[in-house]
Amino acid sequence: MAPTKPTLDLLRSLSDEHVLRALMGARRATRAELAALTGLSKPTVSESVRRLGESGAVVDTGERTTGRGRVGTYYALAPTSGRALVVSLAPDGLVAEAVDAYGDVVARAVSPVPAAGRVASALRDVAAKVAGAAGRFRLAVVSAADPVDRASGRLVELPDLPFLLGALDAPAVLADLVAGPVTVDNDVNWAARAEDGGRDFAYLYLGEGLGLAVVSDEAVRRGHAGLAGEIAHVLTTGPDGSATRLTDVFAALGLRRPGSTAIDVPKLLDATETHPALARALAGVLSAVVALVDPAVVLVGGPWGPAIAPALHEMVAAEPRAVPVEAAAVTVEPALTAARAAALDALRDALVAAAAA
Repeated sequence: MAPTKPTLDLLRSLSDEHVLRALMGARRATRAELAALTGLSKPTVSESVRRLGESGAVVDTGERTTGRGRVGTYYALAPTSGRALVVSLAPDGLVAEAVDAYGDVVARAVSPVPAAGRVASALRDVAAKVAGAAGRFRLAVVSAADPVDRASGRLVELPDLPFLLGALDAPAVLADLVAGPVTVDNDVNWAARAEDGGRDFAYLYLGEGLGLAVVSDEAVRRGHAGLAGEIAHVLTTGPDGSATRLTDVFAALGLRRPGSTAIDVPKLLDATETHPALARALAGVLSAVVALVDPAVVLVGGPWGPAIAPALHEMVAAEPRAVPVEAAAVTVEPALTAARAAALDALRDALVAAAAA
């Protein structure tokens, strides 16, 4: 059977996508420059620019080339291309960013952690601050420091959570600000996505809360309900040698904040005599992780991850199935960094799809 030839519409759509993505990277370009960037012929680029201009996806910037030779016109994405909303719900506050198709953060707003029962209104307010006069966002990506239901995007209440935000329904809260999809995931999963791919690994987050993400075949494995990696209740070795839930190890060592299950990070960092007991408890959890998911390496992130990583490496290295333990590479806003990158990719895909339609 002879291979099916691509239709003219498909070829035009592919040409338009190449031109759009070239403009996303170059910000502005002449037709000659677009031909060089895409590898398409100049007549093909000219036709694509004409179609994209008629659809409103691309505009003439009004700028012209100077110097000898034929004057060239600079084209760019239309100002109406839209933006993506990126939100982080974390123990140290709420952050909202507006990101354009070039990858620029064009607006950013920060809000303190709200009082119980006011998370939804705080989320709505901080998102509205970066919306400005640009109209509704095309899409949104949310990182939350609580478990997230995979199907609905709602936050899930589990026992002993230090940052109980309630059953927050972020897609519903943001519905009037976002025209397209709202993607929500746990902050530890986002932090794992910030690391370089190419290998299977487990990402252990150690901060005021505890979390673990499993990355296999360059994808985060979220589990049936989206709750994979919630390690707080895994049984391990307690300070007295007895079987103890991981979260209760911190209570036994006096490392919780008063009246909360949140870990007192400054106190933990100062109490170096507790580090061997913590490393032993964490090594017990990682032994189970290694047995079940077979990672090539364990990456340790979070505020006190670097302090415990060397001792944890030594203990895990002594296990029957040893894997290296390394510090995470991205240490500044890793969850927000990955969420922002995902929002940018989704926004660009949405612009391409809209132009094709």
